[in-house]
Amino acid sequence: MSAATEASLQAVSQALAHLTDPEIPVVSLSELGILRAVREGADGVPEVVITPTYSGCPAMGQIADDILVALRDAGLPGRVVTQLAPAWTTDWMSTAAKEKLRAYGIAPPQGGSEPATTPGVLRFSRHAARPASVTCPHCGSRNTTRIAPFGSTACKAQHRCLDCLEPFDHFKPY
Repeated sequence: MSAATEASLQAVSQALAHLTDPEIPVVSLSELGILRAVREGADGVPEVVITPTYSGCPAMGQIADDILVALRDAGLPGRVVTQLAPAWTTDWMSTAAKEKLRAYGIAPPQGGSEPATTPGVLRFSRHAARPASVTCPHCGSRNTTRIAPFGSTACKAQHRCLDCLEPFDHFKPY
């Protein structure tokens, strides 16, 4: 890769650094692991690779639009490429993202998932694993209960703290 190409890709990365998830505005796309790569396309045009948190995520159109606007505003060429495999996993979230979620009132995923290491391999589970209790992001209690399998978005579940009585979303581990 030429120095000019490397500088161009770095400029694209810098132009996108401030972009946040439209549903969780305190966490950047990079911190969530949605922004997978900035690379040179076969035709030399920079490509921004994004992976949805789950198939059918309604925020992906807005994310792609935000990326294109940020590139246009910076006077940079580029296009968005959506990559579905490997599937997004909460393991791609940075530690900073998990702490920002907690501070925002969303319980971050607990534990880790085990993404498929072999391309094309799918794993199915009869029952989705979930922790026995989720730590309340408001008071820190583990005396919580899940009240709905889906929260404000499909990637979150709705919980309630039995100590402070506050409801909260829990970002599901994938």
